[in-house]
Amino acid sequence: MHVLGIDIGGTGIKGAPVDIATGQLLTERKKILTPHPATPEAVTAVVKELAAQFDWSGVTGATFPGVITGGTVRTAANVDTAWIGTDAASAFGEAIGGEVTVLNDADAAGVAEMTFGAGKGERGTVLMLTFGTGVGSALFAGGVLVPNTEFGHIEIRGKDAEKRASEHAKETHDWGWKDWSERVEEYMEHMEALLSPDLIIVGGGISKDSDKWVPRLKGVRARIVPATMHNDAGIVGAAMAASGTATAR
Repeated sequence: MHVLGIDIGGTGIKGAPVDIATGQLLTERKKILTPHPATPEAVTAVVKELAAQFDWSGVTGATFPGVITGGTVRTAANVDTAWIGTDAASAFGEAIGGEVTVLNDADAAGVAEMTFGAGKGERGTVLMLTFGTGVGSALFAGGVLVPNTEFGHIEIRGKDAEKRASEHAKETHDWGWKDWSERVEEYMEHMEALLSPDLIIVGGGISKDSDKWVPRLKGVRARIVPATMHNDAGIVGAAMAASGTATAR
């Protein structure tokens, strides 16, 4: 089964048709910068444009950087707050001309990694953390997703954790690997105290440089491994959710 996956982030919106059986993209993914302000109208226009580039009107899955329940946006930390209360699934479906399933962006990436990537075969408690514009999270127990955790927004030192531990924070403050990894380690130790995960998967663009910072996280007891699907994970997970082959419907 072939499904279009669209991954909406605070920086870029990307998509591609996906072969659900293998988790492989069927074409090279296309990316459009996230509009600013990222209002419902502006983002929906980009979703429509991406679908048109693939001449697509079939089953589609889309991620969103916030809590999603029943296709409706409940939080919107890194996009325009006008999204809160918006039925994103209906808006995208009307724009594309077909049914669209919407889920949290980190949940989608986690579903893909647990099926085809670094978490395949893991049945303990697995925490995936994505480091990008913010910090996304996906929690799995016995291979089953606990949706919409959004652990990047827990408070550490009086601030959302992602204000200190995201890739965006590293770039904004011009922190080197040592200074940034110390903040990531503090965050992960906090998460470990709450959840006691057996495995932590680190994703997002900065996971490509995992050799420069993961070995520094010596205070974390859980195994830490980089995501293997990199920037394709959200696209694949969104497509899986739309096809009904993921637990994140």
